[in-house]
Amino acid sequence: MIAHEYAHGYAALKQGDPTAYQLGRLTWNPIKHIDPFMSILLPLVMVLAHGPIIGGAKPVPVNPRNYRKFKRGDIIVSLAGIATNIAIAIVSVPVLVLLGLIAQTVPATAGVIAILQAMVVWGVLINLFLAMFNLLPIPPLDGSHVLKYLLPPAWALEYQKIGQYGIIILIALLYFGVGLLDRWMYPAFFGYAHLMQPIVGFIVPSQFLPGVA
Repeated sequence: MIAHEYAHGYAALKQGDPTAYQLGRLTWNPIKHIDPFMSILLPLVMVLAHGPIIGGAKPVPVNPRNYRKFKRGDIIVSLAGIATNIAIAIVSVPVLVLLGLIAQTVPATAGVIAILQAMVVWGVLINLFLAMFNLLPIPPLDGSHVLKYLLPPAWALEYQKIGQYGIIILIALLYFGVGLLDRWMYPAFFGYAHLMQPIVGFIVPSQFLPGVA
């Protein structure tokens, strides 16, 4: 999530908006990205309620009026976080292979490598999930910033007003729209399977691994 938010701020800076940079939010320091409600309170409440868990980092502040080209800048900044999550998932594959080669070369490291690989594999899966989740066309998620430009202007204005109820809609979707959400997440499962299949032979078996097709 930190990489996702950093990407938004960096893309905004490149599009002409220094807001995140000036406010000290263009940083990898996780403390700067913690939101008391989204990062702590909401996930805790949902854990206590024994339901699906949702949370997030503090959104990086941007001012679209500073973009050199408003529409282009808005789309680029909105999709930057998603692109970053996908990039992390892809870059993780050679890391898994390298770790597997180390385990094969030095068998004594297999136990430690298994744990490290499990962390990276979960990283692949979670980053793909984050990418697809943020593509949901529910304001204020990133996907809504693209969809609004496909709507007539009057519709787009009304559509963006849904953002004030966005968190409620997302929670309702998690509780009552699991089947629909599973279908939306299919590209994440598909991408995960196809990233993992060619390198299964390099993965050290571990109880901590998610399913590797």
